[in-house]
Amino acid sequence: MQSRRRLLLSLRAPPKAVLCRLLSCSPPSRGGGDGGVGGARGVAVKQVTRGNLADALEELRARVRDAAFVGIDLEMSGVTSAPWRDTFELDRADVRYLKLRDSAERFAALQLGVCPFRWDPAKCAFVSHPHNFFIFPHKELPNDGSSHEFLCQTTSIDFLANYQFDFNTCFREGIHYLSRAQEEQALQKLYTLHGDEISAYPNTSEEEGDVPLKSAADILFTERMKIKFNEWRDAIISDQRVDGHSPGNVKFKDRFQMVFFKMHPAIMLNGFTSHQLKLIRQVLRKHFRDLVYICTFCEDNTLEKRVVYTDTNDDKILLMKDVREDLLKSKEAIVKSAVGIRHVIDLLASERKLIVGHSCFLDILQVYSKFIGPLPSSMEEFSLDINKIFPYIADTRHLMSVNQVVQNLVRQKSKSLSSVFSLLCPALHASDEKSSTLAPVRIEVEADETALSCFTSGAKHEAGYDAFMTGCVFVQLCAYLGVKFDNLLPHENLATNIKLEKHINLLPSCWNSGTVVDLSTGTERPDAGYKHRYPATVYDNVVLIWGFQSKVKPKDIKDCICKVFGPASLTSVFSIDSTAALVQFSKQESVNDFLDLKAALESTDTAISVLHPLSTILEGGQTRAAKYAAYRDICRSSLSKFFFADQAEAVHSTSNNELKSENHDVANASGTYESALDGTVPASVKQEAEGTKSGFKNQGDNDITYQDILGALQDGKTLFGKRVRST
Repeated sequence: MQSRRRLLLSLRAPPKAVLCRLLSCSPPSRGGGDGGVGGARGVAVKQVTRGNLADALEELRARVRDAAFVGIDLEMSGVTSAPWRDTFELDRADVRYLKLRDSAERFAALQLGVCPFRWDPAKCAFVSHPHNFFIFPHKELPNDGSSHEFLCQTTSIDFLANYQFDFNTCFREGIHYLSRAQEEQALQKLYTLHGDEISAYPNTSEEEGDVPLKSAADILFTERMKIKFNEWRDAIISDQRVDGHSPGNVKFKDRFQMVFFKMHPAIMLNGFTSHQLKLIRQVLRKHFRDLVYICTFCEDNTLEKRVVYTDTNDDKILLMKDVREDLLKSKEAIVKSAVGIRHVIDLLASERKLIVGHSCFLDILQVYSKFIGPLPSSMEEFSLDINKIFPYIADTRHLMSVNQVVQNLVRQKSKSLSSVFSLLCPALHASDEKSSTLAPVRIEVEADETALSCFTSGAKHEAGYDAFMTGCVFVQLCAYLGVKFDNLLPHENLATNIKLEKHINLLPSCWNSGTVVDLSTGTERPDAGYKHRYPATVYDNVVLIWGFQSKVKPKDIKDCICKVFGPASLTSVFSIDSTAALVQFSKQESVNDFLDLKAALESTDTAISVLHPLSTILEGGQTRAAKYAAYRDICRSSLSKFFFADQAEAVHSTSNNELKSENHDVANASGTYESALDGTVPASVKQEAEGTKSGFKNQGDNDITYQDILGALQDGKTLFGKRVRST
C-alpha cells in the first residue's frame, strides 16, 4: 500500500466562524507560492502536463468515481475583447449570453483545475486530491491544415504573471485537445478518405500513371531493380536462401533488409528517394503481379516501406484488406490520442458527479466551447445542452446569496473566491481548538509520497488550488444550509441531498446580472441576494445611441433629452463606452417620438437643428440611434472593434440588412418604410422638413412651428407639449 502524505485542515461548522489549520510539512513550495491573501501554505497540488497525463488520468478515474463532489476552476487568457463587451446590469439575458459566448470563443483556457472530494466516514473528513492541468491547443493531427487562434487580454496576462503563472510549462508542455465536434469531424474525414481510396497505399492502385524514364540513370535503376526483385522472388519460389546477394547487387546491400510482414516474406526499402520509390512501384506494377508495395505507419508516425511477396492474387487481396484495416486503426488511434485533456471532461461527464465552481458560468461556457463544440446561439439551447452533459452543477456564489447568515458575513467583503475562502476558512495557528456547538468538518489533502516531484504547494489563481478552495468553501456553505455529512455514504453524490437539491443547476451568469440561470430549463430567475443599482429595465423603452465624437457624459444626455421631453421622461442613462449609451424612457411612445424628432432635425439644414437642445447629442447628424434589438445584433456579430461605435458601423457596413429589421422604421403615406440607420429618413418627415424650409407647411393643432421651437428655446420650455406630425 502506497504511503500517503496528508495535509489536514480542520474546518469548524457554523454558527462560529470556520477555522482551518494545516498540519505537518508539505512538498517544497515553488517561488512566490504562498497563496497571498486567502492562500494557505502546504496544500499539495498535482501538476499535470503532457508527460504525465496518462498516469494522472488513470488515478483521477478512481478519485472521481469515489467522490461526493468535484471542484473545478479554469484560468483563461482573457475575459473581454473590448470594454463594451463587459456584462452590464442593464443587459438583457440574450445580450448577456452573447457577450459571454464571445469571451469563451475568443480566449484560451490555459489551466484546468479538478479537485475530487471524497467523504471518509471512518475519519469523519473529506479527502481531497487537487489536480492542476496545463492546457495548450497544440496541433496534433498531421493532415489537419487548421490551427488554433486565440486572443490574449494584457490585463489578464499581467494578472496571471503577478501570481507566478508558469507560462513556459503551459506553452511547452501544455496538454493538447480536440473537442467532441472536432474529433467527430476528423474521424468523418478519415472515413471518407478511406472509403474513397481505391487502395490503401501508393502503387497498389492499377490507375497510377507511369513515370517517364527521361535519363539513363532512371533506366539503369529500373533495370537493376527488376533484376533484384526477380532474383529475390525466384529464390523464394525455389526455396533458396533469400538473404544472399551476388556481387553485382552489393550497391543495394544496405538498402534492403529481409523481414517478414504478416507471415509474408518482405524487403524493407531504406534510403531511397521519393523519385526512386516511384520507379520501384512502377517496376512492381508492370513486371511483378505477386509482389506488392506496402507503406505502413510506425508508432511515432514515421513511414515504413516494404515490398511483400504474395502467393496468389486472392492472397494479395486478403493482405491488402488486412493492411487497409490496420491503416484505418492507426489513423483512428492518432485522432484518439489528440483528444488529450478532453478525456478529463469526458470522465467528469460519464461519472455524473456534482460539479462545483465559483462564479462558474463563464468557466462552463469555456468547457463547452473548447471540449464539446461550437457554442449554441441562445442561452436556453446552451443550458439544455450542458445539462445533458453535466446534470448537476452548483455555484458557490449562488449558495452564498441564499443564506442570510452568510450574506451578513460577506456583506462588507469582496465576493471573490480568495476573499470568501479567507473569510469562511481562516488559517488556525494554535494546536488546540475551543469546543463548538457543532462537530468540526475536517478536510485532508492527500498526495503520493512516491510522486512528490509532480506536486507543488498551491497558490491563489492556480486552477488546481482554486478548485480546492472552491470545494472548501462549498463544504462550509453546505454546513450553513444544514447539510449533515455524518450519514453521507462513501460513494454518495451530494447532488441528491435534500438540502441541496433546490440549489443545484442555478448559476449566476455574471456578477452583476441580478439573476441566476436555471440550467434545467434555460430560463433566468431573479437573484434574491442581489441589490440593483439601476431601476428595472423595460427594454421596449430603451434607445441605443452611438457615434459620439466628443466626450458626452450620461448627465449631458439626460439634460438634453429632458429639456425636450420633460424632467420625468427618462428613467436612466447608461454609458456603454465613450462612443455609445443606452437611454431608457419612462414611456414606450417616447422612443418613437425621440427617433422621429431626431430624423426630422437631421433632415433640416437650418438654425433650428443647431439651436435645438438635442444638438448636443446629435452632433450635426454624426450620431445614430435604434431600438434595443439593434444592440443585440451588434453584440451577436463576430466582428471585434474596440469602440462600440466602430463595431456598430462595421456590422452595418458588412450587411446593409443586418440592423434594418430592428431599426426604427416610420411609415410614409404610401405605407412603405425607410430606415434612419440607412442614411435616409421617412418620406413624411422629408416632406415635413421641406415644407418647413419653404415656409408653405400647413399647420395643425398638434404641429410644432418655427415660432414654437424658437419660443421654447428662448423661454426654456418643454417642446413636447406638442408632437411632431409624421403624416
